[in-house]
Amino acid sequence: MHPILLKIGSITLYTYGLFVALGFMTAIWFASRQASIRGAAIQHEEITDLFLVILVASLVGARLFYVIQNFSLFSDHLLDIFKIWNGGLVFYGGFILALVSAMVYVKHKKFDLWPTADLLAPAIALGHAVGRLGCLFAGCCYGKTCDLPWAITFSDPDSLAPLGIPLHPTQLYAVFSNLIIFGLLLAMDKKSAFSGRLFWLYILFYGIFRSLIEFFRGDERGEFVLHVISPSQTIGGIMALVAVGMLLWLSHQSRAGR
Repeated sequence: MHPILLKIGSITLYTYGLFVALGFMTAIWFASRQASIRGAAIQHEEITDLFLVILVASLVGARLFYVIQNFSLFSDHLLDIFKIWNGGLVFYGGFILALVSAMVYVKHKKFDLWPTADLLAPAIALGHAVGRLGCLFAGCCYGKTCDLPWAITFSDPDSLAPLGIPLHPTQLYAVFSNLIIFGLLLAMDKKSAFSGRLFWLYILFYGIFRSLIEFFRGDERGEFVLHVISPSQTIGGIMALVAVGMLLWLSHQSRAGR
């Protein structure tokens, strides 16, 4: 893979950053498209502003969580904390801070929370799939060694993955899982019985897929629980349980309000 897409003098364009940007642009485009189709109250400009809030909060939260998990990598080089183009973002760290920030924004704008969340959920899954391609090019989030036919071997010296060793393409596993979630959410959109269902289904599906993919990851995962469960799997499991609880509660609220 090619972590560095273009370099002109002191200016370097990192492939990772490019795909993160493309992911957010894709999410904005799809959410705006869905808002137009649904006749939603939220407009394109407001969706763009909301995703800008999500972008900043997710980058800060994802990087902060990664640094906390792997502080030994930065203790002697603190300035490297800010070099996010080298990879090193934890989705759940970004998701939690982005969720809180987005809820504050939605409340400030007086939009309905759950219909807005349902609108964004498929867009986030699609944008996440695009952004994960950046991980593949950078070599971060790499997998364990394997001898499977679809194993991937990194050779670029700027790659963050071990070189010359066949590895599980966990980055592609993440891309495909997000595309599957995107497809499932679209299929369930027309059958959505209550507001908030799509959003919490997204949380549930992502928690399950992410926890499964973690078993194939070979990069530094932070301190494991009982030497088996990674921090992301722990958070994913908790979020999945919260999602089930919220789905049951919202379903009950919907039936009670009829």
